[in-house]
Amino acid sequence: MIIKFYKYHGAGNDFIILDDREFNYSFSIKKIKEICDRKNGIGSDGFILLRNHKKYDFEMIYFNSDGKISSMCGNGGRCIVHFAYFLKIIKSSTVFLAIDGPHEAQIISDSKVILKMNNIDEILKFKNYTFIDSGSPHHIIEKSKIDLIDVKQIGSKIRYSKIYSPNGVNVNFIKKTSSKEFMVRTYERGVEDETLSCGSGAVASAIAMHSKGRTSQNKIKIKTLGGDLVVSFKFNKTYSGVTLEGPVKQVFKGEIVF
Repeated sequence: MIIKFYKYHGAGNDFIILDDREFNYSFSIKKIKEICDRKNGIGSDGFILLRNHKKYDFEMIYFNSDGKISSMCGNGGRCIVHFAYFLKIIKSSTVFLAIDGPHEAQIISDSKVILKMNNIDEILKFKNYTFIDSGSPHHIIEKSKIDLIDVKQIGSKIRYSKIYSPNGVNVNFIKKTSSKEFMVRTYERGVEDETLSCGSGAVASAIAMHSKGRTSQNKIKIKTLGGDLVVSFKFNKTYSGVTLEGPVKQVFKGEIVF
């Protein structure tokens, strides 16, 4: 069997996306893991199926590179919106379904998508870190020497710590560079390594810094190793109107051979 795939990335966070509007595809955890492997497969941080939906424009089924169904992926969401636009399923705007519910999104240009994330009602603040669920769970730590951090080693210890057992957590290291800008590096569970960017992590990190009084801005640039993301929101006791904006690119297409 031969299946056509498309490779996308959003600020360096890369995904294999399949057009599964006919519900033809079924993949085992092992097979998805093999496809996402960077040495023996195509290579990606995540694997996404685009499916039809009766109520919404389409549905996003998202798997991490470990082959398991995952929580919401912000960059993956932006990439699948661009893919739906490429397939002419949508025009300039859309409402689609993801694992955490419906999301609105807009095509800003051929290379930029803005995605509305869910409201954030609960923020847990501790002495050395902040925890926020922005569609995916995130542990956020401020670090002054962010360039020197061993993200994989330290992130892995936190991800597998008892307080986050059994599901684990994503770990974000953040440094303030100006009143409107922060740098973030992220360890992603399911990938079990540092990724070049993380959309839900950018959202969680920006809101964590606002909640701690590290910035008064409601439009924040998040600089990542893979590119710049912009997080915007409204604040009135809780965080609403949360959006994630940034670059997307279709890198190539090919065929998966079984």
